[in-house]
Amino acid sequence: MVPFAGWSLPLQYEQGHLQSHLHTRRHCSLFDVTHMLQTRVYGRDRVRFMESLVVGDIAELKPGQGTLTLLTNEKGGITDDLIVTNTLEDHLYVVSNAGCADKDLAIFRGRAQELQATGSDVHLEVSDNALLALQGPSMARVLQAGLSDDLAKLSFMNSINTTVFGVPGCRVTRCGYTGEDGVEISVPAGRAVELAEQLLDAPDVWLAGLAARDSLRLEAGLCLYGNDIDETITPAEAGLMWTLGRRKRVGLTSVGPPIRPHMAILGPEGRPVGRWGWRGWHGHSHNLWPWQKRVVLPAPFTSLCPHVTGTVTSGCPSPSLGKNIAMGYVEAAHSRAGTELTVEVRKKQHPALITKMPFVPTQYYTAK
Repeated sequence: MVPFAGWSLPLQYEQGHLQSHLHTRRHCSLFDVTHMLQTRVYGRDRVRFMESLVVGDIAELKPGQGTLTLLTNEKGGITDDLIVTNTLEDHLYVVSNAGCADKDLAIFRGRAQELQATGSDVHLEVSDNALLALQGPSMARVLQAGLSDDLAKLSFMNSINTTVFGVPGCRVTRCGYTGEDGVEISVPAGRAVELAEQLLDAPDVWLAGLAARDSLRLEAGLCLYGNDIDETITPAEAGLMWTLGRRKRVGLTSVGPPIRPHMAILGPEGRPVGRWGWRGWHGHSHNLWPWQKRVVLPAPFTSLCPHVTGTVTSGCPSPSLGKNIAMGYVEAAHSRAGTELTVEVRKKQHPALITKMPFVPTQYYTAK
């Protein structure tokens, strides 16, 4: 046992670090991760609250879906990495690192008070549940024996509230810190030992400690807060730009009327494909128009020019190609080459195709 963030945690069990690590890769292991901070965020403004703090696109999470996101400071440094889930029960479920629990809670409570003072509806509840992580290739078979829900329908980073081996009120999230298929089970603390013992009844399941957890996450290329990321490191420097709910510059081609700057880029069904684009230096959102939503980015990663996502920035007929070409910004989900969108030209929608750039191959000279 070793001290960690005010907790006494198991470093390894009788099998030792190496065997525990390999067993997780080959079979299944149970980790007690109750030291993690679990918070519930309630109220009609809960998404606005969370998006004012983190870089992720929380508003776009489907019911039951979660995402890894980053809590950032005013300089864009990483204050903590979190998992935020949009539960089916009308609240956000947030899991934070134990070593960051005090500062995260202070930030959460401070922002909640700021929003409440302006009439916003948001409130926090710190959970006293235990948290058990079951990780490894045989996880699904082991856990399915104690579930009435079909685990095959629970995809990675999705979550349900259910009964597990007779213990009601458990939140099962398909995620983990090993790179293996796994779940984290938030369970009422008074029945955590009971549930753990039932899981350990399966021959495949061994207990595993911090040593195996660390080597498993390192093999999976996952960051450890305080070692690989901290408040002096930005998402870009950490290779975590994928966590940002961000806009992307794309190329567009079309036939028909020319595409010009400031024209709206729409989906095939005519809906905007953009969310309004920058956050202030203190994390507050600045909306230009009521119909424009924002992309939640820390200020250092956004242009000070207020380009609107879902809008053409440059466009003209291409003399070389004989069709219209343009550039603009869309949400990342709509940025794949070959995606069919529309552009609004004089109040009419015209088909446009996301196209790789350059539109015309470059002929730059390189010495041989």
